[in-house]
Amino acid sequence: MPRTPDQVADVAAEAAPYLESWLEHQRRRLRVPGVQAAVRVGDRVVLDTALGLADETTGEELTRGHLFRIASHSKTFTATAVLQLVEQGRMRLDDPIGQWVPALAERAPAVAAVTVRELLGHQAGMVRDGGDNDFWQLLHPFPDEQGLLATATAGDALTFGRNEHFKYSNVGYSLLGLAIEAVTGKRYAEHLRHAVVDRLGLADTGPEWDPARAADYAAGHTGLLGGEATRLRIPHVDTRAMAAATGFYSTARDLTTYGAAHFTGDETLLSDAGKRLMRRPESEVRAHGTEPRHYGLGFDLDTVGERRLVGHSGGYPGHITRTWLDPDAQVVVSVLTNCVDGPADVLARGLLALLDLALAAPEPAAAAPDPADLARFTGRWASLWGVLDVALLGGRLVLLHPGLPTPDEDWLELTVEDGSTLRQESAAGFGSPGEAVEYTWGPDGTATEVRFGGLTTWPVDAFLARRAEQVAGPPR
Repeated sequence: MPRTPDQVADVAAEAAPYLESWLEHQRRRLRVPGVQAAVRVGDRVVLDTALGLADETTGEELTRGHLFRIASHSKTFTATAVLQLVEQGRMRLDDPIGQWVPALAERAPAVAAVTVRELLGHQAGMVRDGGDNDFWQLLHPFPDEQGLLATATAGDALTFGRNEHFKYSNVGYSLLGLAIEAVTGKRYAEHLRHAVVDRLGLADTGPEWDPARAADYAAGHTGLLGGEATRLRIPHVDTRAMAAATGFYSTARDLTTYGAAHFTGDETLLSDAGKRLMRRPESEVRAHGTEPRHYGLGFDLDTVGERRLVGHSGGYPGHITRTWLDPDAQVVVSVLTNCVDGPADVLARGLLALLDLALAAPEPAAAAPDPADLARFTGRWASLWGVLDVALLGGRLVLLHPGLPTPDEDWLELTVEDGSTLRQESAAGFGSPGEAVEYTWGPDGTATEVRFGGLTTWPVDAFLARRAEQVAGPPR
């Protein structure tokens, strides 16, 4: 039977300790300084965590309150504000952008003819960032309004014909910011605070770098090129006239609140009709024979299993972020990382996969073990061949390989045979399906060893303490 959001939230809350454990394993394995993540189901935040460091150069620990630059998430806020104005009858999706930015009509009639809808769906053919976009690597400041207009009216501003190809454009979304100012008579940041941020009570979200809160931001970090061991800190900068495309900051928790406002049935920001329009496939993204992706009006679209997801990523110098939401099932996952090679999308998809694995568990039988009794078998175990996890997901024990970026790729259900023995399910596989998992318990009731199909593993710290001696070889 389909589960209600409250029932899904209960399953997710039970799985949350393992979700956090998996995230921390991935963070350490991938050498990410810090990861902030949140999962919301319905009106409940079932996971809100911060792992690792806010700043590697100082050793400052990351908290759930640290602010991240969420970059192109800004486009979803801009698109939401545009759709609000459309619903209020103050703007039309098929208005030419030149109607609201007169300088375009004067200097570049072809650009002025591009419509609001085409800019929202990246169908205008507009240049991405301009001929000199080294502001993305801090060689010079982001453009002001005059610099933006100079880029938008240059001879190469339209790379493709209108509706010829999907072409992602920060310049296009920055022009939408100017259009919002023209319609409302307010600065972009002021209007977005009033129309979206304050309406949702997002205390840790804003449309642009806020110097007054400089101490609250997680530091950005460089990537690890060629196996480097040390990252450098990257300072925060103002995105100026490109804030509508890339200026926002937030926290993972605030982003789940914002995502929830895009659930079907929640009309705090937009009508359901307006939200459906935003997440309808507006553009097909296909090249070199790959499977097509799609983009709506301000939202990236994807289908994973039974889930139809909408969301956005963000890439800012030093911060890589991703939020996905299932608007019908009322699930939001947001993952924020503070390095330019941060695997935010991989981690967000992994959390969704684990949640779906928990939700796929069959309804427990009347005589099913109490989850509290099953919890004693859970943990992370290490051997020369890596680590294995026994996790409690959906009221059942599951054997997982936490190093996989897609944790649902290789797993087996475990059943209890007695107080020290589990049995791996009988299924095709390259591991040891159908074989026993045998626990050795210490005096304090915790496992000192676990044998998976005959291979002995230990708690991670215990294995690391014995590893050097173990690899020296067996006695002769």
